Amino acid sequence: MTETQLTDQTHAVLEAWLDRMRALQAASEATISAYRRDVSGFLGFLTRYRGETGGTAMLKSVTQTEMRAWMADARKQGLSARSLARALSAVKTFFRWLGERDGFEPTAVLAARSPKYTRKLPRPLAEDAAQAMIDRVEMQAKDGWVAARDVAVVTLLYGCGLRISEALGLTGADAPLPEVLRIRGKGDKERLVPVLPAARKAVDQYLALCPHPQEADAPLFRGVRGGALNSRLIAKVMEQARLQLGLPSTATPHALRHSFATHLLSAGGDLRAIQELLGHASLSTTQAYTAVDTSRLMDVYRNAHPKA
Repeated sequence: MTETQLTDQTHAVLEAWLDRMRALQAASEATISAYRRDVSGFLGFLTRYRGETGGTAMLKSVTQTEMRAWMADARKQGLSARSLARALSAVKTFFRWLGERDGFEPTAVLAARSPKYTRKLPRPLAEDAAQAMIDRVEMQAKDGWVAARDVAVVTLLYGCGLRISEALGLTGADAPLPEVLRIRGKGDKERLVPVLPAARKAVDQYLALCPHPQEADAPLFRGVRGGALNSRLIAKVMEQARLQLGLPSTATPHALRHSFATHLLSAGGDLRAIQELLGHASLSTTQAYTAVDTSRLMDVYRNAHPKA
């Protein structure tokens, strides 16, 4: 059932919650859209399951049986365990807010167990592969300034651990790049990121060649026509480079961020410090890199130990 099939009352409550998430959580529109899709999907199922349109009154009496039925139906429809876990988290957040607002305990909803799923580990590039990627990217563009631009972007991703959206969100006011850059990331949270000399040099070289005027309120990285650089262009450049280098399909812009974290960890970096540099809200997210590093070390052990 789609959101448009919800009652006016239920729709209004859902929108009120989304407005609160925008205001207090500084959630992005992509996140808001995901919340809307997940929660409206549950509300639509509940209406179908009960065969009634009781508005918000029915939300106060959701049972464990209904929660299990929704999750079973979602899986039957092909929803992955990971996606269902995300949807359940959104539904719980919505009901927690609604319960506080309307004065009831959404016990059955909050007690629902999230489905188990295997968390996909980051797939970083080896150190030599990351450098080879940067070198190869420089060879893709015909125009010198475009090549310098692409190198500057991928160097920031790998050298500073930025998300592609964060790198492309920089403006002329950020140039020349300082030794420590203030980044506004997910959830509108700010963090301080040291900028390596190689990254500052790459950006300086791009700016020296860029034919478009440098303006404080304009994007730092420009497209050929002068507008904001599209992230898909960087993904395309990296795709061409990985094919030439024989790297796997996981060698994406985001993989350079993973590589930044994994290589820091391998060099003895503190996990808490890496969490701060990446802007992860939870240490558990950063801890995924310890699994990657442990896996790499075990491979070395098996291949090198005489008794392995």
